[in-house]
Amino acid sequence: MSPLEIIASALGIGAVWLTIRQNRWCWPLGLLMVLMYTWIFYDGKLYSNMLLQGVYAVLQGYGWWQWTRGGISHNGVQVSRLSPPGIVISLAIGAVGALVLGYLMATFTDAAAPWQDAALSAFSLVAQVWMAQKRVECWPLWLILDLLFVALFVQQELYPTAALYGVFTLLAINGWLTWRRDRALTNA
Repeated sequence: MSPLEIIASALGIGAVWLTIRQNRWCWPLGLLMVLMYTWIFYDGKLYSNMLLQGVYAVLQGYGWWQWTRGGISHNGVQVSRLSPPGIVISLAIGAVGALVLGYLMATFTDAAAPWQDAALSAFSLVAQVWMAQKRVECWPLWLILDLLFVALFVQQELYPTAALYGVFTLLAINGWLTWRRDRALTNA
C-alpha cells in the first residue's frame, strides 16, 4: 500500500461522486487519478489495466468535451438510454477486445492475471464511453465490473485499490438510481 495508491483512490472517489452529480469537473479529477494508476498498475504487472489508464486519459478529454460541448445544441449531452442494438454492438466490441488483449497479454507478457485483467479492461472501455455519452446503462455495467475488479485487486494485494472499487460499487448503484431519476424528470 503506497501513498500514491491512497491518493489515487481518494481522487477516484471524488471523480465518481462528481460524475454521479453530472459535474463536468469529474473529468479533470479523473485524469489525475488515471495518470497515477498508470504507474500503480505497471508496478503491479497489471499491464492491461496500465494500458487502460492511458486510454482512460484520452477518454477523460472526450468526456469533458461531451459534457461541455456535445449534443445537438453544443451545450453538453443529457442523460439518455442506449438502444438494444447499441448495447449488443458495444458489448460485442468489448468481448472481441477482451479476447485480443487477453491473448496478447498471456502470450507476450508476464502479466499477473492476463485474461481477467484484459476482460475487465476491455469492458471498462465500453462503460467509460457510455459514461462520457451519459448513457444510463454505464452504471449497471460499472456495478458488475467494479465487483470483479475488487476480486482482482484483492488477489493482487492492491488493498486500497480493492477498497476503492468497493466504494465504486456503491457509487455505481447511486449513479444508476440518480441518472435514471434525472432522465425520468427530463422526459416528464
